[in-house]
Amino acid sequence: MDAAFQREQQRITEVIQTINNELQQLVGESSQLKNERNNIQKYFWDEVKVNVESFDDYLETMIGLRQETQALAVNQSMHRHANKKSSKLRKMKDNPYFGRIDFREDREKTTDEIYIGIATLTDEANDEILIYDWRAPISSIYYESEIGPTYYRTPSHKKITGQLEKKIQYMIRDGQLQTMFDASVTIGDEVLQQVLGQSTDKKMHSIVATIQQEQNKIIRHTGSRLLIVHGSAGSGKTSAALQRVAYLLYKYRESMTADQIILFSPNTMFNSYVSNVLPELGEENMQQVTFQDYLEHRLGDEMKLENPYDQLEFILTAKNQEGYGQRLQAIKYKASPAYFEAMERYFVSLSEEGMLFHDLNFNGEVIMTKEQLYNQFYSENLGMKLHNRLDLLKESILKLLKETEKKAIKSDWILDEIELISDDRFTKIHKIMAKKKGYRPSEYDEYDLTHRDLAIYLVKRKMNKLRKKVNNVDFIDSKTIYRHLFDWLVQDNLTLWSEIRIDTFRKMDLDELYYEDATPFLFMQELMKGFQTNRQIRHLLIDEAQDYSAFQFEFLKRLFPAANMTVLGDFNQAIFAHAKDTNDFMSLTSLYGEDETAVVNIQRSYRSTKEIIEFTKSIVPNGESIVSFNRAGSRPVVTTHTSKKALHDALSKQIHDFQNHGYQSIAVICLSDEECVEAYEALSNIPNIKRVKQSTSEYEVGTVVIPSYLSKGIEFDAVIVYNASTEVYADDSLRKTFYTVCTRAMHALQIHSVGSVTPLLEAVPENRYEMN
Repeated sequence: MDAAFQREQQRITEVIQTINNELQQLVGESSQLKNERNNIQKYFWDEVKVNVESFDDYLETMIGLRQETQALAVNQSMHRHANKKSSKLRKMKDNPYFGRIDFREDREKTTDEIYIGIATLTDEANDEILIYDWRAPISSIYYESEIGPTYYRTPSHKKITGQLEKKIQYMIRDGQLQTMFDASVTIGDEVLQQVLGQSTDKKMHSIVATIQQEQNKIIRHTGSRLLIVHGSAGSGKTSAALQRVAYLLYKYRESMTADQIILFSPNTMFNSYVSNVLPELGEENMQQVTFQDYLEHRLGDEMKLENPYDQLEFILTAKNQEGYGQRLQAIKYKASPAYFEAMERYFVSLSEEGMLFHDLNFNGEVIMTKEQLYNQFYSENLGMKLHNRLDLLKESILKLLKETEKKAIKSDWILDEIELISDDRFTKIHKIMAKKKGYRPSEYDEYDLTHRDLAIYLVKRKMNKLRKKVNNVDFIDSKTIYRHLFDWLVQDNLTLWSEIRIDTFRKMDLDELYYEDATPFLFMQELMKGFQTNRQIRHLLIDEAQDYSAFQFEFLKRLFPAANMTVLGDFNQAIFAHAKDTNDFMSLTSLYGEDETAVVNIQRSYRSTKEIIEFTKSIVPNGESIVSFNRAGSRPVVTTHTSKKALHDALSKQIHDFQNHGYQSIAVICLSDEECVEAYEALSNIPNIKRVKQSTSEYEVGTVVIPSYLSKGIEFDAVIVYNASTEVYADDSLRKTFYTVCTRAMHALQIHSVGSVTPLLEAVPENRYEMN
């Protein structure tokens, strides 16, 4: 062991000792704060004298309450801060830092040694920063600069110039220095090779120690409202974006919190897969949701919604069914900017005619007909915006409901209902009303429930459902208004518009909506009622963005008007019907304009071995621009079989071989869920094999059978393509799906086929795979 190595190990030991000392101190502080909080809560009312006899007494009481409440809030804030700091320090104990730069500022004689880790560590006694947070401005040099002249910018944008004299990378495990070496580029191949060569597990991990220069541009970008990241499969788009969230939380720590950031992810299983990244860095997770979750939240009470994967399942399995062509046309049109603009024009027309309403019923009687609502809406306030006119109509209806309530209290039917009320129900109402009147439980018997109070309670109870409907403006007949859109919008350029119209109506007659109709239907409701915007959200992160339609992006922009967006995608993986003919995100520049939009293209792929990347990039037309990281492995293998039984026998043996090789995650990827059922049943003899479904909420390491569309965004040690035959992957419409499936493999890719193999392989040079 040389002297330099010994010095570095000695420093690591001293840093860990400092961490332990800080942890010990924080434990003491946390315990003291907890005791203080308990005392505040225990003696809260002893410290506050409640006296309201005079205004001065009342004022003194309010001041006392405020002081005690503030003391409790300060204590809780300090306790949270101590716990968060303790959590970061515990994560740093075994691996306190991963890099170092030797930087000498211009006009300075001494060189500063800057050690970089997941969080800042300060030696208070010597007023020295022992470790710099990887997000600190000076740390950007580590990721962006090579040896020689360089600079960084302070938070106030001041440019600090100097010389990068040395860059060192460390591998530290359990407090012991494993290796260290000079690196003249952002990250040495030795570390990245080792990281990429490991088996995957059930969670995505932080890439903070291996961030590449192109990824760093994504992470630290702050110059535009919309950042579009277009990257090849395995280029680290998602990892960089999650590090970006951590960076934003650091940079804007005084004004932004994790609950002001939303990640729109492809499915709930993906949410679980990426949930570990931010906690690894000592940050709280942002909100995570799928777009389907949001649609269900807003529309699920009205109608049953098709989800995007049921739509995909139809596209993949129903090619021979009647109506397949019209459904494809409908999906593409309803996802387009043209449909969005048509709906806006339709909405404008509703100012003059076309709004439809439901009758308002109370206790079995119509108190206002849909015709009366229509006439009142189109005879008053014609110069106002439509949603403001609806608000005024709503206020008018609510006044009517109050009058109806007053009449109902004296009506014969309420007298009959009171006569028939059971003793148990009377007792329950008595308690509710006594509590409402301010009686304590011990005083309930003293309360006399009058006949009038009972009538008021029963009428209000019966009226609540209708009042809620009116307050939510649910007296609009949204379904019929949406149907009339199809009559109003004559589409000469769609040859099957009449069939699309009939099919959409057939679905709605069942109180169901196709996935392609859900966002437009909600958009129409929002236009009429006034958008329920959320201005608290500061940043949207949209992964697998190629799966979103232009219509959905416009909707999200209006829904979150104060938010910036980071959009990540790869059009080589655009497997949804509406996106298959699109090859770039440039149409998104219209969301905020070119001046507020930045585009980053990353083409280097790190996930797979060089052999797998060379194979997969040949599948797609523009794939040759993808650059592989130089990690060697075996070429993909394509094997044909004469029967399904031969296929299943071969797969069982293949899985067994992979398991013996030490692969932790093995995926048998089928085209559709329908195919997964067949494969899972045939392979059920394999111990602990699992079938991943749409409802699967957490990805678990092991051997899985999974449909193509649920495998997106996830990586596996070894991938087996279940049946890449001419029959299954028949034509060019599935090229991107086939590419997506194959790019899930990190170390090994095996492609099997019953009968002749897919013609999609014709584009792949024969020297890039082996044929059995």
